[in-house]
Amino acid sequence: MAKRLNTMTVLRTEALTPHMVRVWLGGDGFDDFAPVGGDGTPEGSDTDMYVKFVFTSDGTAYPQPVDLEVMRDTLPPEQQPVLRTYTVRRYDPVAREIAVDFVVHGDEGIAGPWARSVQAGEVISFRGPGSGYRPDPEAPWHLLVSDEAGLPALAAALEVLPDDAVAKVFIEVAGPADELDLVAPAGAEITWVHRGAGSNEASEDAAGDNAPIIAAVKAAPWLDGEPQVFIHGEAQAVMKNLRSYVRKERGVSAKRASSISGYWRRGRTEEGFRQWKADLRKAEAPA
Repeated sequence: MAKRLNTMTVLRTEALTPHMVRVWLGGDGFDDFAPVGGDGTPEGSDTDMYVKFVFTSDGTAYPQPVDLEVMRDTLPPEQQPVLRTYTVRRYDPVAREIAVDFVVHGDEGIAGPWARSVQAGEVISFRGPGSGYRPDPEAPWHLLVSDEAGLPALAAALEVLPDDAVAKVFIEVAGPADELDLVAPAGAEITWVHRGAGSNEASEDAAGDNAPIIAAVKAAPWLDGEPQVFIHGEAQAVMKNLRSYVRKERGVSAKRASSISGYWRRGRTEEGFRQWKADLRKAEAPA
């Protein structure tokens, strides 16, 4: 069965940092939004709920209502819609709106320029939400690591940690102007790591295998007990470096290392990134 699309209206936007814009969505489509996990409340839902936005080509007449399967079967490749995946930063059933944070690098990409220029009243369709992570209140401590792409999910996770939770948090951004005020328990030690440039502009000595967040995490003292781990960001830094550090060097079990994933891959579109992930899974599969 085809997955149903939701269509919401842009309510407002706000610039959070030089590289991040928040878009608030609502309208009639809010009633069709079903939070993932728990009891469906903001306090009980998963904290990494993600949706796949549908971006269509200018000047192309699309069947209404939007149906991705019909488009895939009837439109030429150059007119196919493009999907981009983003985390729902906030779900507010009282105000009947959701917030999604977009990393913006000028005119680069599709979703970022859209978020920067979209006006209230415009509509956008998306598939989802999906999810798979929520902090475990019984974990001895938490290790939370991200770059700008993973920051919305990390920030949402911090907000639902118990008051007595202990967490080590590492967030890599361009510089001080890209830091955000975060709500977190007193036991959360937050370290901002500056690479000196936007993630799309960073030189090779500050990206991928050389991303400064890798060294920051490895240099940090390791606390007693097995932590629950959330590490999301650029795939080379996360999958090739931090995942092996956590799983192999620190011996964190697959259960506790519950959410380690690359959100994007330097130099690749989301389509190219999906292929990179498929190739990685194939290479890591048992013979």
